[in-house]
Amino acid sequence: MINKILIFFERYSFGVCTYLGDKFEISQSKIRLFFIYTSFLAVGFPLAFYFFAAIVLDIRTFIKRKKVQYWDI
Repeated sequence: MINKILIFFERYSFGVCTYLGDKFEISQSKIRLFFIYTSFLAVGFPLAFYFFAAIVLDIRTFIKRKKVQYWDI
């Protein structure tokens, strides 16, 4: 059961921790632990930030993909 949950989150994660890790040159595991620990302390506020960042990154990659397609024509 735990393995299925881990596989689900690894496969369908939004890439927020990866993006932040690459941007600030910090390991992804430290950023994930930061989100987990602060979500317990701040009653879910970091989860709201995480989902907001996921939406922004998804829109950003969608726009980049569309821009490349228009210039390739």
